[in-house]
Amino acid sequence: MSSLLLFFMLGVPLLSPRLTATENGKTEHVEQPVGSHLRVKRGWVWNQFFVPEEMNSTSHHIGRLRSDLDNGNNSFQYKLSGPGAGRLFMIDKKTGDIYAIEKLDREERALYMLRAQVIDTSTGRAVEPESEFVIRVSDINDNEPKFLDEPYEAIVPEMSPEGTFVIQVTASDADDPSSGNNARLLYSLLQGQPYFSIEPTTGVIRISSQMDRELQDEYWVIVQAKDMIGQPGALSGTTSVLVKLSDLNDNKPIFKESLYRLTVPESAPTGTSIGKIMAHDNDIGQNAEMDYSIEEDDSQAFDIITNNETQEGIVVLKKKLDFEYQNHYGIRAKVKNRHIDEHLMKFHAEASTTFIKIQVEDVDEPPVFLLPYYAFDILEENPHGSFVGIVSAIDPDNRKSPIRYSITGSKVFHIDDNGTILTTNTLDREINAWYNLSITATERYNVQQISTVPVYVQILNINDHAPEFSQYYETYVCEDADSGQVIQTISAVDRDESIEDHHFYFNLSVEDTNNSSFVIIDNQDNTAVILTNRTGFSLQEEPVFYVPILIADNGVPSLTSTNTLTIYVCDCDDDGSTESCRNKELMLSMGFRIEVIVAILIFIMIIFGFIFLFLGLKQQRRKTLFPEKGEDFGENIFRYDDEGGGEEDTEAFDIVELRSRTVMRDRKARRSTTAEIRSLYRQSLQVGPDSAIFRKFILEKLDEADNDPYAPPFDSLQTFAFEGTGSLAGSLSSFGSAISDQDENYDYLNDLGPRFKRLACMFGSAMQSNN
Repeated sequence: MSSLLLFFMLGVPLLSPRLTATENGKTEHVEQPVGSHLRVKRGWVWNQFFVPEEMNSTSHHIGRLRSDLDNGNNSFQYKLSGPGAGRLFMIDKKTGDIYAIEKLDREERALYMLRAQVIDTSTGRAVEPESEFVIRVSDINDNEPKFLDEPYEAIVPEMSPEGTFVIQVTASDADDPSSGNNARLLYSLLQGQPYFSIEPTTGVIRISSQMDRELQDEYWVIVQAKDMIGQPGALSGTTSVLVKLSDLNDNKPIFKESLYRLTVPESAPTGTSIGKIMAHDNDIGQNAEMDYSIEEDDSQAFDIITNNETQEGIVVLKKKLDFEYQNHYGIRAKVKNRHIDEHLMKFHAEASTTFIKIQVEDVDEPPVFLLPYYAFDILEENPHGSFVGIVSAIDPDNRKSPIRYSITGSKVFHIDDNGTILTTNTLDREINAWYNLSITATERYNVQQISTVPVYVQILNINDHAPEFSQYYETYVCEDADSGQVIQTISAVDRDESIEDHHFYFNLSVEDTNNSSFVIIDNQDNTAVILTNRTGFSLQEEPVFYVPILIADNGVPSLTSTNTLTIYVCDCDDDGSTESCRNKELMLSMGFRIEVIVAILIFIMIIFGFIFLFLGLKQQRRKTLFPEKGEDFGENIFRYDDEGGGEEDTEAFDIVELRSRTVMRDRKARRSTTAEIRSLYRQSLQVGPDSAIFRKFILEKLDEADNDPYAPPFDSLQTFAFEGTGSLAGSLSSFGSAISDQDENYDYLNDLGPRFKRLACMFGSAMQSNN
């Protein structure tokens, strides 16, 4: 069996019968029996490489991996695997040389377990088993000492003797403590002499000279830590220590006031703070802490507690006071330090005292309930006006005012003047099992004096809800189902609360028991199974079965309900699965929903279409027929209030003379509108300008009406307002028409288009009949 040989600077390879190591140009050959343990020779561990950390070279040679079967013909390929392989370490596949391609930091990782293997490139197989070796990162002094627990603060008593312990500071160095002196530290003081000293190796600071707090109460000490035992090139770190001097307890607390006057209302509850007293101590810190106490109090109604933050004495009420019984009290208080050294007891032989006078004030107190809270229970479904419970409050004052009760924010309960709580509605535990009420007691003589008490009402359960199916069951049975086949498992729920666990009983209804296609078996665990009671079903004859199932609970009294289970006959798959029927029902349901949605959308679109069409037509009708003359028509309206003079007046004004025979039209062929306008214009020049203008106006309006897409319908009335200039030929008046109609030819109306068809028919045919 062949083996691997590793060549390296500070180590040699593993698990090889013959190992070769290279160091400083010298080669050592070590014979090692197969299966024997690795040995240490000349300080080398045969399965380790040592690499200095923080190497600046981007490709640092670590060692060499070589098989004793490698004859140098480049047929072997070396592979490296494990943590950092390819990222931190690489291997020359042909020579087996191992390199570090990045800087290594021992403080991040000091050891890498790598695996090496040799592959024969001609066969692609491993020459020998995979070998494992270690690369250790050797340490350099690249980390300075650090004080991790800073800032430091210490307190020592003033006038402490020399050598008194103050504090110990500790620095740590991230370098390898086993690698030379890189992590060996020495401590020294940069500031703090002559009052303090430090032990070089432990960092313990001690007092070297007595100090007086009244002269200076704080000192700053600067400590330096150096590695490499302070040798040249060592790295250092510093920290500061605040040393505070504590005072000796050589002063006792003293009351500056010999008399305190306090007042307290009689309604004050137990524990009420009545007032404060204060003693002064020249000491500081722990020596100034004091305790107050009652020295004389025959009533045993008061106590004094110490506020540790402010060092004040707080006088508190220890029991209820009654102005009618006693309205003033006198007590004596004393104070002493909490911590007194044995050798300083001579300064605290006699405690300082003061006298306190307490005046009780009379007040109108609110009603007092006999209990701090009330709890009642009542059965659900009790009728209106049922009794719930009684609450009671009294007036503690001498006048004993009557009490009036009320319930805050409740429409379910009512309370009378005696404190009796009654129901105003039927209660249902399933809707609300607990009611939290607030009862108010008010004095009749002083409505400002009120008190409240919580009242808890529990609604007790009665069995008033029958059990029912726990869910909707969609049940299918195959047409070719055999008798006794389980087609559904059912369960039940009950809204009632049960003292014991609910238990349900399942059975078929009486009318369905004897002649049923299905049977039910109660599992006695609040479930039941439905089984077929015959062989074969027909989808065509009976597609659906409705099975009534009775469910009874274990309440008192027991309640029963009938629940109908719908069973659909299914044309099942060959394997007897009903999934196809379920999927078919789902697809039909979804298809129906899609059709409904599409129909709704089409309906909405039709409605919007009608709305837009209606708005469009309405907008068109609002447009004026002759927009270009909309503001001119008002100027063409004249009013004549002249009244004729009878028969004689007709001789003075002969209307017939206004008409001219020259404008009588002959029957002619239809011509274009433009040609007609030119002809009428030329003809009108013979009888006056107004006739041509009027004819042109009429024809223009006629042309506009025929070509205007927004014109009114054919049978609508159109008004052509025009006023002439008085020409005999231009008048359109009907006066004298009886004389001229017989000579007038109205056939030209046939040329004016469909709008004048009826006029042409009336007048043209009349003229023809007259002729």
